[in-house]
Amino acid sequence: MLNMLRKPSVTPESLAAGLAELGLDGSQHVMVHASLKAFGHLEGGARTVVETLATRTATLVAPAFTYQTLLRHATSPVHARFHRDSRVSRDIGRVPQELVERADALRSFHPTLSFIALGAEAERVTAAQTLASPYQPIGALYDLNGYALLMGVDFGSNTSVHYGEHVAGMPLLTRYVPLEGQVLPTAFPNCSADFERLAPQVRGRSTRVGNATLRLYRVRDLVDATVRLLTQDPEALLCTYPGCRCQEVRKLVRTQGLTPRPHRPA
Repeated sequence: MLNMLRKPSVTPESLAAGLAELGLDGSQHVMVHASLKAFGHLEGGARTVVETLATRTATLVAPAFTYQTLLRHATSPVHARFHRDSRVSRDIGRVPQELVERADALRSFHPTLSFIALGAEAERVTAAQTLASPYQPIGALYDLNGYALLMGVDFGSNTSVHYGEHVAGMPLLTRYVPLEGQVLPTAFPNCSADFERLAPQVRGRSTRVGNATLRLYRVRDLVDATVRLLTQDPEALLCTYPGCRCQEVRKLVRTQGLTPRPHRPA
């Protein structure tokens, strides 16, 4: 009975085999979103994920968000400042934190919405970010014909959709971050609670490793599908929770509509 209740053990070899089944051969540029718990028991945890992916990608990217630095108003008190080694917010996961702890990984500058990258195009990806377009590293992956890898998570963790919203022209909220001794405005999106609505619109590859479903999508497909969906229905990805910032964005959509943005900032 105890054996039946024991979580399946995932080895580095079985993870590598799953990534190979998805077609990852070391030539792709990949952004990962992962839940370690979804696997069951994964030998080596986040380190295994990072080391295995590093051998199966040309560039490995992950969101490394630090929400504790975000300010709602320009006059809000600053409670936390960002630096290269700032800890990733707990709900973003252990895999990005493992990447942050690697000295050879590059991290973008944004105090709240940073990205961490390792490999051939890490500098290009991280350098793309701006305060007006904080998800622009995904634009760099778009240009590189890169991929988004979901490991045991749903589309609520799929940050490529936020970049698709940006390109489609969804209204963005203004929030503030402490940067270089100042408090500066930055664009900030609606929430991702209803992003799973996009999943049927995009084709990808999938496989199973332990208890986790791994899904691989081209970033271009995700972004382009988001733009198509929002062009048809601008409110399609906004949640209905009364207290969510999505309601701020919904009001803006209804008063001003969408204003499509260029894929590459001027």
